[in-house]
Amino acid sequence: MKRLDVKSEIKPLKKVLVHRPGEELLNLTPNTLDELLFDDIPDLDKAREEHDNFAEIFRKEGVEVVYLEDLMAETLRDNEGLREKFLDQYLSEADIADDFIKKESRALLESIKDDKDFVLKTMSGITLKELGLKSEHLVFDQKYTAINPMPNLYFTRDNFSTLGHGVSINTMYSETRKRETIFADYIFKYHKDYQGTKDYYGRNQKYHIEGGDILAVNENLLLIGISQRTELEAIRKLANNILLDDENEIREIIGIEIPNERAYMHLDTVFTQIDFDAFTYHPGIIKTFRAIRFFNKGGKVGEKYIEKSLDDLLKDALGLDMIRLLPCGGGDPIAAQREQWTDGSNTLAIAPGKVIVYKRNTVTNEMLELNGIEVIKLDSSTLTVGRGGPRCMSMPLVRED
Repeated sequence: MKRLDVKSEIKPLKKVLVHRPGEELLNLTPNTLDELLFDDIPDLDKAREEHDNFAEIFRKEGVEVVYLEDLMAETLRDNEGLREKFLDQYLSEADIADDFIKKESRALLESIKDDKDFVLKTMSGITLKELGLKSEHLVFDQKYTAINPMPNLYFTRDNFSTLGHGVSINTMYSETRKRETIFADYIFKYHKDYQGTKDYYGRNQKYHIEGGDILAVNENLLLIGISQRTELEAIRKLANNILLDDENEIREIIGIEIPNERAYMHLDTVFTQIDFDAFTYHPGIIKTFRAIRFFNKGGKVGEKYIEKSLDDLLKDALGLDMIRLLPCGGGDPIAAQREQWTDGSNTLAIAPGKVIVYKRNTVTNEMLELNGIEVIKLDSSTLTVGRGGPRCMSMPLVRED
C-alpha cells in the first residue's frame, strides 16, 4: 500500500487517520467553551465509546485505522533527540507568560517516560492544580490551566489535507486550534513511513485554511470553500504551489464561497460528495453561490470568476450530463436547519454510494436511502457537541485509484 494516495472523495477507503478523544475533554469548563469551540461539555466515556464504534465501522469495512497519537509517539521514539526539540517548540507555542509555570510544565512533561503518554499529555494540556500552584499564579479570574487543552483534535480533517501523494499542513483559523498542527508537521517530517512528504501549504502562513474546506473531487479537481475559516488568499497560495507542480495530477481548483458564520464553518458542513454523480448539500449555500476557478495558464496561475448554478458548475467540472444534488433535511426548511446543525451534510464516503452518517439526522438519512445511497449510521449524541461530523473526524490517507 502506498503511504499516501488520495485523489477522490468517494473511491474505496483503504487507510484512515483518526484521534480517539482523550483527557483534553476533561479540561473543558463552561467559561472556556466559546474559546475552545465547543457547544457543551462532552462526557468523555461516552465520546470514547462513540468514537470506538466509529473506528469499528472502518475495520468491518476493511479500512486500516491509524491514530494520530500513535504516529506521533512512533515519530518521537524512532528519532533520537527529537522529543527534546518537540518539547521546546511545544512550550514556546503554548505562550506561557510566567517563567515559573513554564519551568514546572517542562518538568512535568519531562517526567513522563512513555512516549505515547507524553504525547497524550501534550494534547490534554496541564492544569495549575497539577503543578501544585495556588491562586496567586492565576493569570486572570477563573483561569485553571497552565497550558490549554486541544479538545478539537478528534476532528482530524482540519489540521492537514491529503492531496494525492502529498499534504497541505494547514494554518488554522482560531488561536485555540493553531497549535494542533504541530503533530502533523512532525509526523510528515520525521516519521519513518512519512518523512519527506511534500507539504503544499504550511502551518505558519499568513492566511488561514482548514481541511474541512478542501474536497478532492477527482485526481484533477479540488473544490475549496471560501468560508469563515479559509481565506481566498490562502487558496491562491495553495493553487500556486499545486498547479505549478509537476508531481501531482491536480489541474484545476475551484473556490466556492459559503456564508461566513459558525453554523456553516467549512464547505464540508454544507456540501459533500457521496457518489460519482451525487452530492448532499444544505440549501443555504445556493442563495449565496459564487465561485472562482484557478488553473495553470502557461506556467502561471490564471483566475476566472464563475457565474453558474452549482448544478451546472459540477456538471461541467465532472464532464457529466446530469448530477444529483440531495438536500439536507430532504428539502424541509426546518429539518434542513436542524440537521445541518448536527452535521447532516457532513457525510463520509467510504466507497461510491456508501457513506457514514450520524444516526440522529433521520430526515436526511431517509432521503439518502430513498436515492439509493447505502447509509451506515453512527450514534453521535456526544461527539456532535464539538460541531463536526464523520468527515470531520477522519483524514483519509489512502483510497483506491
